[in-house]
Amino acid sequence: MLIKRRNFLQLMGLAALPVPTWAGQLFLKSQGEFIPLRNNVGIFTERGGTIAWLINQDGVAVVDTQFPENAKNCIDRIKEETSSPFKLLFNTHHHGDHSGGNIAFKGMVEKVIAHENSKANQERVAKDRNSEDTQLYPDTLFSDTLSQKLGNETVTLRYFGPAHTDGDAIIHFENANVVHMGDLVFNRRFPYIDKSSGASVQNWIKVLSKTRKTFDKDTIYVFGHSDNGYKITGTHEDLKAKEQFLKNLLKFVKKSKKAGKTLEQLVEQTQAIPGSPEWKGNGIQRPLGAAWEEIGG
Repeated sequence: MLIKRRNFLQLMGLAALPVPTWAGQLFLKSQGEFIPLRNNVGIFTERGGTIAWLINQDGVAVVDTQFPENAKNCIDRIKEETSSPFKLLFNTHHHGDHSGGNIAFKGMVEKVIAHENSKANQERVAKDRNSEDTQLYPDTLFSDTLSQKLGNETVTLRYFGPAHTDGDAIIHFENANVVHMGDLVFNRRFPYIDKSSGASVQNWIKVLSKTRKTFDKDTIYVFGHSDNGYKITGTHEDLKAKEQFLKNLLKFVKKSKKAGKTLEQLVEQTQAIPGSPEWKGNGIQRPLGAAWEEIGG
């Protein structure tokens, strides 16, 4: 067994690559850990989106990178476990709390892999923010599916269409049967729906449904974020609950709009989405606003 089962606790918050001010609330989590999951695959949490890792005798693969200082902490922690080289780096999507730490892998990893739209979004945002010098862009792109072999593990990336953004990759460690969902699942936390990057609430519902049909009941899912009291990993049932939340969101916004409410009134008067009371915390205006825009607000 290559992985030593040593855990440590750290604080998970949010810092820069420049991000909107709401993000500090969106991505706060009370504790972080280095946790083995199954068959040499595990997760690292500290600040931002959850990192997944694979360690075997042939090399190391990492999914998402949080921010530069957190990526370095993850790299150092992995080096405590193995001397195997860093081979593959995957991004689930372009947001800074998932790709901002890519730069820490510069000159260290052989390939940086993402969906073609994710790279385009990362380049666009970096240019807008004058942060191109702090980026490590993907050099290997895919449109529908892509598989990479590393030792006895095959890592397969799939794209099911626009959802949280228009470039969300679903990343499957096949032997371990662990799937990193990126921000396709905010576990019981109001999601950010990035309409500026091609997000679609309606298609997000279809993406989650297709994901559940693609993988089996033994699959461990890794989520980008979770609310306090909820896990950062889960099952089919968590995907189904997120799918239902999005359905309830669209239904509620359509009904409210038909009743003559304005978006401002909707945001001011809404504490929870009817039918999905587990989704809570700060930021309900984000899914309400995105749904409103999508149905023609």
